[in-house]
Amino acid sequence: MIATVRRPGQGVGVVTLDLSEWAGFMSWAAVNALADALADARTGGARVTVLAAVSGDNWYQHAWLPDLIATATGGTPSGDPQGWWRALAEIAHPEVVTIAAISGDCSGGGAELGWACDLRVAEEQAWFGQPEVAMGLTTGIGGTSRLARLIGRTAAAELVFDGTPMTARRVFDLGGLNRCVPRGEAVDTAVAWAARLAERPASALAALKQILNDSDDLTLADALANEQRIFGGTLFSEEGIAGMRRSQQRYDAGETTRTVFGAPRGEDVR
Repeated sequence: MIATVRRPGQGVGVVTLDLSEWAGFMSWAAVNALADALADARTGGARVTVLAAVSGDNWYQHAWLPDLIATATGGTPSGDPQGWWRALAEIAHPEVVTIAAISGDCSGGGAELGWACDLRVAEEQAWFGQPEVAMGLTTGIGGTSRLARLIGRTAAAELVFDGTPMTARRVFDLGGLNRCVPRGEAVDTAVAWAARLAERPASALAALKQILNDSDDLTLADALANEQRIFGGTLFSEEGIAGMRRSQQRYDAGETTRTVFGAPRGEDVR
């Protein structure tokens, strides 16, 4: 199996991609298998899905060049190139929060799949690269436009113009990663986080994902209006009313926001 799905807990899916046949690179066959597995996890009940890889040295590397060359020259690639768009659509699906558990180096289209995820946990030995410029290419699925929103235009320009990779620590410091953890801990950290998120009310989680998705394409004024509209839908829902009442009961009993909603999780960030 190129991609496998496991369900370690209620509402949590872990999709693990085996790229050993292509030395860690993203073949068209592999990206289609990833898209299928992400859909399988979602339709099987996952509300939070972790994207993982088999190899500890590589996470998802750039597109397998024989497939790119075949696509450019009229040859026969290993699979349908539309698999990239299917995978991205599953990552962006409003009903699922996606966490990239980056356990090794990633580059090109593989890195772009990571940039597309909602959250990213990377191991400290991992490198991130957008090497397209060295091959006379540009990024194609977010390695410039989406990355600039994550780490800023200046840092993104350095990565895509120069083509030299950045360490996980630097990407974390620039705001492109949520967690930078020791070797071997990315998947466990991501799964534990996924389990916590899966306990959140499903409708609120999906609504917040929709707000984030929509805000990428809207002006601030339009994004705020859209956020207010979606908020109204949760405010008048049975789940929202029940949740507010539970919280108020704890306030009435003398608790504060620190105990009702929890302390900062700075200890998780290395």
